[in-house]
Amino acid sequence: MRNSLAALVATLLCACSPPSASVGAPAPPTVRDPAGFPAADRPVAGIVSPQWSSGPDRDAADESGQLIRALGIRKGMVVADIGAGSGYHTLRLSPAVGPQGLVYAEDIVEAYVAGLRREAERRKLANVRIVIGTADDPKLPAGTMDRAVLVHMYHEIESPYALLWNLAGAMKPGGLVGVIDLDRKIENHGTPPALLRCEFEAVGYRRVSHIDMAGGTGYIAIFEAPKARPKPTDIKPCRAKS
Repeated sequence: MRNSLAALVATLLCACSPPSASVGAPAPPTVRDPAGFPAADRPVAGIVSPQWSSGPDRDAADESGQLIRALGIRKGMVVADIGAGSGYHTLRLSPAVGPQGLVYAEDIVEAYVAGLRREAERRKLANVRIVIGTADDPKLPAGTMDRAVLVHMYHEIESPYALLWNLAGAMKPGGLVGVIDLDRKIENHGTPPALLRCEFEAVGYRRVSHIDMAGGTGYIAIFEAPKARPKPTDIKPCRAKS
């Protein structure tokens, strides 16, 4: 009788307990879009503004200077500013690459870059190109980018694997991608560095360095673009920790 009662209690406890996270437990099914890219297993932060913070704050922290030095951006390079918004970095990248270089200022909302377009025309910045992309594709010319930057916006990307895959196709061999973000949860408008690295590496990128920025504006993570992109259906999504 005692053994029967113990067995009944064990059965009830198993029925009421959450599924085990032990090794060998089946992973939840991967949801994929029509092109075969996996959906992100994490929240997506809402876009609250085309500008992350005021210029004076970022100038005081030398945010652009730190980014340019970390990525080795120099005259004659072609650089993509992904999620350019009001163009804070585009306007500082333009003189850094010089008249022989180019800056592609990309965003998915025309209204966000309207002011940048006017300002670039006012300053006669002939090396700035405005590009309207989509949530999963920055729509950049293939194989042309020496560098790409994603500043305080990675947490707002709805389709990270598709976007990173398409961005890789726009990079030159050995091209570098720099991400500035804050080390906090996605829903709090940041990206944990481990999650960022996992998502980039899932698409074939290699992390080159991780730098804590002076001035408390976040971190810079630098990745080398893959020489060969995986098939979208071969990309395994990162499982976000709760």
